[in-house]
Amino acid sequence: MNMKSQKFRKSAELFGAIFGGLLISLPAIPQAVAQESTPKVNPSPSIFSEAPYNRSQAPVAPQPGARPPRPVPGDQTQQPSPRGVSSDQPPLLQPQQTPSAMISPTNGIVNIKLVNETAANVTFQVIGDTAPRSLQGKSDVTLQGLRAPVTVTFQREDGGQLIVTPQASSESGSLKVTFNEATDAAQGKSAMRIEQNGSVFLN
Repeated sequence: MNMKSQKFRKSAELFGAIFGGLLISLPAIPQAVAQESTPKVNPSPSIFSEAPYNRSQAPVAPQPGARPPRPVPGDQTQQPSPRGVSSDQPPLLQPQQTPSAMISPTNGIVNIKLVNETAANVTFQVIGDTAPRSLQGKSDVTLQGLRAPVTVTFQREDGGQLIVTPQASSESGSLKVTFNEATDAAQGKSAMRIEQNGSVFLN
């Protein structure tokens, strides 16, 4: 019985020594294998810094969603602006139209006297306020209590052009508008707008 236990003890010690040696050497084996299997590559061999290999590579198309590179100070090349909007020039300002007349609205209210000096009837309408109305030739009508801003459209019923002449009246907040025949289509006007500040514009 004693002999069997001694043999068993020796076998256990031998097995423990072998197994323990394997445990110690196992972590070193993958590292050695990995070091041997990984080829050593020079990321920038000197041949690429010599002609004709030292030329810049062809540009690579940017990935979707990637940001464009920032320009290097002193670099004269300009990056294209997104959606075709130029970022290096301010937007062009539209020239402001000069008012054709000025009046002083009374509490935001204006009165307009339309005078038709042509032989043709003129159709006019206060946008958002009245339906189209007809003003006979050689007659006039006064539109009262219009709140600025207000737009009035007009046209000759015979299809001719109108010369429109707005003139501030002596009465505060009142405007006299005279219609005459136009021989040149470029002179023709078909709308008038009075702004809140009393500026009168023709179109």
